[in-house]
Amino acid sequence: MDSSNSRRSLMLGVGSAVVAAGLGVRSAGAQTSSAFKPAIQPEDAWLDQRPGKHRTIIDAVTPNGAGEAFLYAGNLYNANKATYPGGGDADMAIVVCLRHFATAFAYTDTVWAKYGKTMSAMLGFVDPKTKEAPSTNLYNSPAYGLSLPNLGTTIDAVTKRGVYFAVCDTATHFVAGQMAGMLKVSADEIYKDLSTNLIPNSRLVAAGVLAVTRAQEHGYSVLHAG
Repeated sequence: MDSSNSRRSLMLGVGSAVVAAGLGVRSAGAQTSSAFKPAIQPEDAWLDQRPGKHRTIIDAVTPNGAGEAFLYAGNLYNANKATYPGGGDADMAIVVCLRHFATAFAYTDTVWAKYGKTMSAMLGFVDPKTKEAPSTNLYNSPAYGLSLPNLGTTIDAVTKRGVYFAVCDTATHFVAGQMAGMLKVSADEIYKDLSTNLIPNSRLVAAGVLAVTRAQEHGYSVLHAG
């Protein structure tokens, strides 16, 4: 192709681009660059019912992680109050998700009194003072101080400040099933005990992993515990 034909082809190409721009024609890449917007579904409305300007979900997955989650929640309240003028507990919307092997600490003393030995064997979690299986939810006792990972920050203490708990129903069914095999009783019977004896400010969620991801879509920052 001679130089005059090359110049003609170049000018035609430039002209086509100018016309396309003038008509508002977008490339395929531009058409797919719009920001993702998550679906807001009624099943997740509870996440928006938590009062507060700053949203955090603490994702606890192990026995130690459960204790750390209660500690982190207390630290968030304390640091917010100490750092920001006029900052108070009402500023914070904090959800602790108790899932996987942290789920057992969403159950009250009623459950631990009945199933403490079995849950202790499942989790490898013992009372640090007695080295025996707990008969109460130890994270609700202020008597253990630095010997437990919550460092004395109890469930009751953070509940009174506004913490809400998402409890994994999948894990609850799993715990019930495992204990049923160990105790030779009905899994349904154990599940009923577990699901009706949750710590205050709790709700069962289909799966903890789902609650954490949905919370992010609703503007919650995520802290990992354990």
